[in-house]
Amino acid sequence: MSRNKALIITARIISMIFTPFYLPLIGIALLFTFSYMNMLPLGYKLLVVTIVYLLTIFFPTFLIYLYRRFQGWSLVELSQKRRRVVAYAISMACYVACIWLMFSYHIYHFIIIIVIAALLIQAVSLLINIWWKISTHTAAIGGVAGALMAFAELFRFNPVWWLCVVILLSGILGTARIILRQHSLGQVMAGFFVGTCCAFLTILYL
Repeated sequence: MSRNKALIITARIISMIFTPFYLPLIGIALLFTFSYMNMLPLGYKLLVVTIVYLLTIFFPTFLIYLYRRFQGWSLVELSQKRRRVVAYAISMACYVACIWLMFSYHIYHFIIIIVIAALLIQAVSLLINIWWKISTHTAAIGGVAGALMAFAELFRFNPVWWLCVVILLSGILGTARIILRQHSLGQVMAGFFVGTCCAFLTILYL
């Protein structure tokens, strides 16, 4: 019994660490590492990271938490299909605000496109979730994989080892979501596929 409890706790920790909101920040970190943008001034990088952190992680998480507390729902209750729509709407509104602010500051196109890709992943996931529940956690990490492949094509670097790490983490995260009985294997795999395709196509062609 204690072993099962430890497994569930571990799965919850993994789900919290790899929250879907971290996708844009990870994508921008990759861009600042593997592209010519690693030569940008530190102040500029800090400005971008601050904007992205506040509007894609802090505010969505905080506002969804307030909404859940106001309704008196647990995390499990919030995950029900109809209630998830409001969480999606809050998150997407914050992402739209982030994109608008980045355009206002004339942030580089490749940086903005990462947030647009993350917004598209959420929009597609929301549409699919109207009929069938897919994993937004694996959609987000699939977006990281798609972004890696797109930037590898654009900036001509070898992404194999980084992709191996992302795929390994995707397997761990997907397993955690299944252990928590939030998703089936098919929902986890569908989420990863949606995230990968949306990020790859958006970054490469938009």
